[in-house]
Amino acid sequence: MSIIRKLASQTAVYGLSSIFGRFLNYLLVPLYTYYFTAAEYGVVSEFYAYAGFFSVLLLFGFETGYFRFRDKERTGPDVAYSTALIFVVLVNLGFFTLILLINTQLSAALNYANHPEYVLCFSLILILDAIAAIPFAQLRAENRAFRFAGIKIFEIGVTVLLSLFFIIYCPKLYAANPESWIAPIYNPAIGIGYIFIANLLASGFKFLLLAPQLAGLAWGFDRALFGRMVRYSLPMVVIGFAGIINEMLDRVLLKYLLPYDALTNMKMLGIYSACYKLSILMSLFIQAFRYAAEPFFFAYAGKSDARQVYAVVLKFFVIFCVFIFLLVTLFIDFFKYFVGDEFRAGLEVVPILLLANLCLGIYINLSIWYKLTDRTLMGASVSLAGAALTIALNIWWIPLFGYVGSAWATLACYGSMAILSYLLGRKYYPVNYDVKRVLGYIGLGIGLYFAHEQLLMIIVWQPWLLASALMLIYVLITLLCEGRQQRRLG
Repeated sequence: MSIIRKLASQTAVYGLSSIFGRFLNYLLVPLYTYYFTAAEYGVVSEFYAYAGFFSVLLLFGFETGYFRFRDKERTGPDVAYSTALIFVVLVNLGFFTLILLINTQLSAALNYANHPEYVLCFSLILILDAIAAIPFAQLRAENRAFRFAGIKIFEIGVTVLLSLFFIIYCPKLYAANPESWIAPIYNPAIGIGYIFIANLLASGFKFLLLAPQLAGLAWGFDRALFGRMVRYSLPMVVIGFAGIINEMLDRVLLKYLLPYDALTNMKMLGIYSACYKLSILMSLFIQAFRYAAEPFFFAYAGKSDARQVYAVVLKFFVIFCVFIFLLVTLFIDFFKYFVGDEFRAGLEVVPILLLANLCLGIYINLSIWYKLTDRTLMGASVSLAGAALTIALNIWWIPLFGYVGSAWATLACYGSMAILSYLLGRKYYPVNYDVKRVLGYIGLGIGLYFAHEQLLMIIVWQPWLLASALMLIYVLITLLCEGRQQRRLG
């Protein structure tokens, strides 16, 4: 339990910073959904979907490769770091050169011929973020969680402030006095483009704060180590790319597969993307856990009780994720106000997407089998299977069920990946997970959710009171079950 508490404390540092930072960022969702139409927000969602794919390609899996080799080379972790950083910088410089050459044609192909600045802005954001990922990995590996968290919060804070400046303050000042000092820096025609500009400026400030870590470019490039890192990391690109397909492809396909006109399709895309944001609490916890758990799993792998610890980690992870699932779904009447009224038509997808994210978190826990045994190619096959399922189900279900079909496809994908990873893990890196208890907690959460839906129709309690009572039931049952197990074991 002391090891679990240590992991929990690291997760808390990353988590509190992520929750605070993402909460600031989350405040942008009502800003965007109250100030822009669903169709306009759909444009932003589409670009972020594309960005997800390129963020994997531009990092080339070297973040995880750095974790794998930093403590294994006689040359020391500094050379492993500089080798990864130099390679990522060169890849991104090549990418930027390519974008400069084809920007006009690419913008036209995406139906944004009148806004080539969208593509250029987003390319620069991607480049800065990809290069920054390696310094951030070094901070995580060295347990410098507070510096990591501080820079992340600063970046998000700048994004929020600049968004408020460009979207609220500038239009009001421009409308009142178009000849004022605001005229040279604000153009109403840019519109949603200011979302991209705010993100780009924030990424630039983050890059400057990471300057001490960027000094590692001078520590040398080890060709032999680079070869080993490529062989290990290349399958991680496949895994990451497949993961982005699972996470983002629905946002791309909705634009083309929904059976409406182009404007309505973009509106539906905006509604779905905004409601996807309501699963933010689950995503926050999973991200915070991933930041803390990835270096922890590698560092603890040599301990005699490692597999036992991994099993306990998964159980408590699921307990907390189910708590988040209930918090959002039972109090959805509160969370719905974080998106504009036009976007609330899609609230039915929120429980489905929360369960999908829970399955993704379970998969992240289970994926240690291929990372610790260097079977990354086999791990890639799991992700590719999930990606194939995502593509097939979206193509099948979007024309039939709209964006609800995309939500169910996401759940089916992540659920299947978790099951497949568990079965392969039993063969290549057996861990005695408490499957019955894990499934029991998930079933309890789903049962309480459906009970809430039924009880709302037959009792006269206030919705928040009923939701609180059901949350309390979950907490008490969890404490009772875990208390009994602790007494039995100790």
